[in-house]
Amino acid sequence: MSVNKYEPHILILPEDDPNRQLANGFLLNESVLIARIQVLPVAGGWIKVLETFCASYASTMDRYPARLMVLLIDFDGNRDRLADAMAKVPSRLIDRVFILGTWTEPEDLKRANLGSYETIGSSLAKDCHEESNTVWGHELLRHNAAEVDGLRPHAMPILFKPLPNSQTLR
Repeated sequence: MSVNKYEPHILILPEDDPNRQLANGFLLNESVLIARIQVLPVAGGWIKVLETFCASYASTMDRYPARLMVLLIDFDGNRDRLADAMAKVPSRLIDRVFILGTWTEPEDLKRANLGSYETIGSSLAKDCHEESNTVWGHELLRHNAAEVDGLRPHAMPILFKPLPNSQTLR
């Protein structure tokens, strides 16, 4: 299903199939408004994610100012990966593009007994919605803290139904 590109929405560009499955798991969370988020086809590597973003999505972000992008990559244990990847994002879009991923590779999340990719993705959505860090705080994901903190204020009103305790009583 495609999002309405004229309304606030998020596109996720995954590096590989395990990242795609994590993203799809995020969508499985019952709190996510799935009409506002779309997982794009797998790019085929973290460099390809950046190339695809720059070639196919950067210019469309100018046409659709309500669009946010999440580039979902493996960090492969590289401390410079985020800075290297962000250097490819045009400066005019830096506040609307977020780069997230597993410190090594998603397979290690499964080896850490966090569940299937879909279960992990759904748990990440729950953390986002509840503004907690139960799964985001895992050693393979905690390096994303600054990006998640930057993304949350933008994503919350786009992606999530209000929590029951935040609803106004009559």
